Amino acid sequence: MQSFAAIDFETANSYPSSVCSVGVVIVRGGEFVERFYSLIQPEPNYYDWCCQRVHGLSEADTDDAPVFPYVWEKIAPHIEGLPLVAHNARFDERCLKAAFRTYQMDYPDYVFYDTLKASRDYFGYDLPNHQLQTVAAACGYDLTNHHHALADAEACAAIALKIL
Repeated sequence: MQSFAAIDFETANSYPSSVCSVGVVIVRGGEFVERFYSLIQPEPNYYDWCCQRVHGLSEADTDDAPVFPYVWEKIAPHIEGLPLVAHNARFDERCLKAAFRTYQMDYPDYVFYDTLKASRDYFGYDLPNHQLQTVAAACGYDLTNHHHALADAEACAAIALKIL
């Protein structure tokens, strides 16, 4: 796969609609051609401490952030016609669908590919686990800012180029 959009969401709480940041990397012809990152005001708008501990975001970061529909309006034209790739795609696809439902937006039938599943097929038991940072390292990519949505999307894109 040489052309796709790698995507990663972070959430504020246990609701999949509570996306609080998104990172997208557009890959065309095997090259990173665009990067997009935005904070998002989550819905529902509160933070669980366990989520904050993972990504470090809080209400102070997203109080002035746009809501999901405004952010997606900027992303949608850039990913049109491209498959979406995510590490643990079930999570990111669930978040995307929940945000669309929450804001009563028509959901396009995005096609998702999962680098987590692909890494299990590709590496099997050669890795101690198939977490994003482990798989990225096995693919020669140094993920230095794990759980920042753009950094995770970049790592996912590098993995996809190597194993999909």
